[in-house]
Amino acid sequence: MTRDKNAIRTEDLRRHYRMGETMIRAVDGISLQVRAGEFVALLGSSGSGKSSVLNLIAGLDRPTSGNVTVQDRDLALLSREELAKYRLHVVGMVFQSFNLIASMTLAENVELPLRFSEVERSKRENRAREALERVGLQARMHHRPSELSGGEQQRAALARALINRPKLLLADEPTGNLDSHTGTEIMDLVREFNQQLGMTVVMVTHERALAERYAERMIFLADGKLVGDQPNPVGAEQVMQS
Repeated sequence: MTRDKNAIRTEDLRRHYRMGETMIRAVDGISLQVRAGEFVALLGSSGSGKSSVLNLIAGLDRPTSGNVTVQDRDLALLSREELAKYRLHVVGMVFQSFNLIASMTLAENVELPLRFSEVERSKRENRAREALERVGLQARMHHRPSELSGGEQQRAALARALINRPKLLLADEPTGNLDSHTGTEIMDLVREFNQQLGMTVVMVTHERALAERYAERMIFLADGKLVGDQPNPVGAEQVMQS
């Protein structure tokens, strides 16, 4: 795994917006670097700016000032079409809410990014099957989300995030709707993708214990500012053992 190259770099990143008379400084001058293949946790209380940073890295929002560079591409210079392609091919995203379409089977949900990529139907089916096998859901391919547990739905969301073989996995409170046992299963899968596929992982969480168990590095935010950045020996040891 090549780790001497930055996957993500932000420089004096700011995202401000007005709410009535008040200026909200959701992200207020954050500079950080994440190496390729690293597993990083963004920690902070509600309103600290961690999800706003993740959305800027994902290209779902644009900064007020400063910049975000992912794999040597400054996202601010990309057109809307180029940003859409970036989100489709470079980034996989997993949220607290599973965001599965109720009327579609699991396989159809997982296939969706390939449809947007205009991948041939026969190839889509094979790739969806592979992705679902990777998360242990091959037997549930033709079930609908309502027929699955929360953990199975989050596994399906993971499979969908991985279908385009992204270099970067962004996870926003991925265990927020799960019990502790199911949350551990999901995080074990995420760590497996990080270690076996060399995928860079940035996870937003307010749970320090979760970050300490899985991340190699913990970045602390408060009021839109970076207030701490420290290696995590426990998470790093897990990587060394893999």
